[in-house]
Amino acid sequence: MKPGFSPRGGGFGGRGGFGDRGGRGGFHSGGNRGRGRGGKRGNQSGKNVMVEPHRHEGVFICRGKEDALVTKNLVPGESVYGEKRVSISEGDDKIEYRAWNPFRSKLAAAILGGVDQIHIKPGAKVLYLGAASGTTVSHVSDIVGPDGLVYAVEFSHRSGRDLINLAKKRTNIIPVIEDARHPHKYRMLIAMVDVIFADVAQPDQTRIVALNAHTFLRNGGHFVISIK
Repeated sequence: MKPGFSPRGGGFGGRGGFGDRGGRGGFHSGGNRGRGRGGKRGNQSGKNVMVEPHRHEGVFICRGKEDALVTKNLVPGESVYGEKRVSISEGDDKIEYRAWNPFRSKLAAAILGGVDQIHIKPGAKVLYLGAASGTTVSHVSDIVGPDGLVYAVEFSHRSGRDLINLAKKRTNIIPVIEDARHPHKYRMLIAMVDVIFADVAQPDQTRIVALNAHTFLRNGGHFVISIK
């Protein structure tokens, strides 16, 4: 299998990459952390490259000269924030993966830091509070795939425009430009969800999550809060 790296975007070896030196919560080249079965191997400029499933379903690790956390691109050929992309050939098909930079995503950093469970998986319905311009939302979109949904709530109209443009290509994202403090204002737009992910930089973040959970979280559902 021969992977080809797209020419645009930052490299795996930049701040979002993980090489021999690794770093706290990082992946060392040749290490075992996060490895799974069923890896897809390729060759790039004489260097072996393998994409392996992470223990969190829908998340992968690209192992080569330098390692990186990646997700399977829901919209092949498109980058969202200039991230590196790698294509792996499987017979007549090509699967494209997107590098997930932990310096730009708290969820990616949590995964690399060894968080036990993210509760986000293929087919899940996710309510994302504090979606900003959609950097992490795009990777959640990759993880849940075409059978899942991401309701992305963002109060800023400027960031909301970016979310709307993102949703034009990623049809499993539903942008909601509203204040997460008032879930009753958008209750008609959102169905019951499996998980709530909150990245709201407000002192009453826990209260905001509780209000949204009361309205939208199904019985037996989960929530994940990013605390700054």
